[in-house]
Amino acid sequence: MTTKPSSRLAAFFANQRGALIALLLLALLPFIVGLFDGASLAAVWVNGSGQSKFIQGLAIEIIILSIYALSFDVIFGITGMLSFGHSMFFAVGAYLTGISIKSFELGLPATLGIVFAAAIVQALLFGVVLPRVKGITFALVTLGIASVFHIVVMSSELGKYTGADVGLQGMVVPAFISPANERLRFYFIALTILALVYLLYKRFVDSPTGRVCIAIRENEGRARMLGYNTFYFKLAALTLSSFTAALAGMMHALYQPIVSPNVAGMGFTVTALLIVLIGGVGSLEGALVGALVYRLLDFGLRRYIGESASFINGAIYVVFVLFVPYGIVGTWRLKSFQIKQGWARMTGWLTGKPSSEDSAR
Repeated sequence: MTTKPSSRLAAFFANQRGALIALLLLALLPFIVGLFDGASLAAVWVNGSGQSKFIQGLAIEIIILSIYALSFDVIFGITGMLSFGHSMFFAVGAYLTGISIKSFELGLPATLGIVFAAAIVQALLFGVVLPRVKGITFALVTLGIASVFHIVVMSSELGKYTGADVGLQGMVVPAFISPANERLRFYFIALTILALVYLLYKRFVDSPTGRVCIAIRENEGRARMLGYNTFYFKLAALTLSSFTAALAGMMHALYQPIVSPNVAGMGFTVTALLIVLIGGVGSLEGALVGALVYRLLDFGLRRYIGESASFINGAIYVVFVLFVPYGIVGTWRLKSFQIKQGWARMTGWLTGKPSSEDSAR
């Protein structure tokens, strides 16, 4: 018996109710902030300066970090591959966008095509070592490949294109998505891309390929014993991760006035790891929550404490790892059943009707 399309659609909306509510709130966020700031809806719509425009910029940074963290979660949290070179995926997208637009004066469609092709190439480059190494050895090999790329972008020989250790500067963003003059449009485009990437990842995880990737994370030997060629499934996850990370890098280059070589360093890979750990490894939603917490925490501490914020940030991350080992979303999922039981018991006490658990006792 086949399921009607309307039933599938209703089930989708029921399962993604929280995500859809969050998407609606994010779409209305610039206007809500504008109203609280005393600006009219028309002023927000025409990109008037004020608190709303600032919040849009902060939200764009969170969206870019969310896409980047999702791309890391699909190989680390879903497939179980720890990569110390993930920043290379992001940096390739950022640098190729800047070089294509600034040095070769290409349009956005051509630039996106180049970034897509480069994402496939770098996924294949990482995939070459998959049949030979795994675990911490794979992590070290990816670190070595990314370190070579970091050295290349900082070399004086390519300084004409990459800006060497200063970074790539002077890129002129197309006027119709300029963050300076069309920030609201950029915000909505970024929000749309995030929603599409999230849906793509949910579909991937729920697909047979995603299920095999989860099996590889749990026990690769058993998955291989069942007849699956795990190499192709890990390569599929790497390719998807590479493309979405490069897409996040492209958005970063379009939004920021400079592409710093720091985005190609190991520190930026650690950023993705921290975001995923804060939100919850392997949960997808954890990457979004982790990016929100990470960026707001960093922004708030740097605004009120200054350079000492790095020390406080580090201490908070240690506390997270020690006392919330499953992350925010992971811990919530573990405790949600107990919370429901507690609510049912309290409601029973208030109404005088014992819960099913109390009745059983």
